[in-house]
Amino acid sequence: MGLTQESIPLKNLINLAGKGAIVTGGAMGIGLAISYRLAEAGARVLIADINASEAQKASAKLKYYGYSAQFLKCDVTQEEDVKNMVTDAVSKLGSIDILVNNAGVYPRKPLDEMTGEDFERVILVNLMGTFLCSRYTIRDMIEKRQGGCIINIASIEAVHPSSTGMSAYDASKGGVLMLTKSMARELGPHSIRVNAIAPGSIKTQGILSHMGGAQEKSQLKELKSFISRIALGRMGDADDIARVALFLASDLAGYITGDLIVVDGGYLVS
Repeated sequence: MGLTQESIPLKNLINLAGKGAIVTGGAMGIGLAISYRLAEAGARVLIADINASEAQKASAKLKYYGYSAQFLKCDVTQEEDVKNMVTDAVSKLGSIDILVNNAGVYPRKPLDEMTGEDFERVILVNLMGTFLCSRYTIRDMIEKRQGGCIINIASIEAVHPSSTGMSAYDASKGGVLMLTKSMARELGPHSIRVNAIAPGSIKTQGILSHMGGAQEKSQLKELKSFISRIALGRMGDADDIARVALFLASDLAGYITGDLIVVDGGYLVS
């Protein structure tokens, strides 16, 4: 359709009023930034995080700005926790229209030092957690027959490994990408859109924490080398990811599903 008087106004396309949203790992960093943007656009947000005290603080911040926010402790690797999260979300939000699978871990360890338990932990949080949260959330979406939107936070590591010691993380995020595409194909008939975001190097508390300790100098050197390959010449901010999440959650992206949006400042093209 071309430009007509029937074109939907921009303010309506980005309006999430009346929508219920779950953001896992929403207490800090990228998750908190996404929670803020969704709430700012009018969504009722449930911040689910394994760190209950930080989730409560995050919820309080959003409420301070006048937005609708709730919090809940949830370990996405525990099926009962996830089931309870979805039940609680439906009770508090009325419906779940948006799910952001952001909870994740990214420990670094060389292959020859990595145990099966180390590898399994990363897969459980990053991949199994995404599956479990999606599985139980789509039941409500399908039952209500109103469609929905799932946004999975992947990584540029899903398509191109960037550094050593990240094999478990890379494998988990590669799995998230394929899961995203498979879910999009399966859930399309229910008007549920499923997309993924691949962040590059983003300034968050988690990333900065990796710069401490005995290996600080070598890690800082590696970080500088990484940044030198970014076309825009800088690390991203959590809000750079949150803006893309808002786009995908809104009607601006109403005909996008099964896709991966890379937000890396041009790292992968360098």
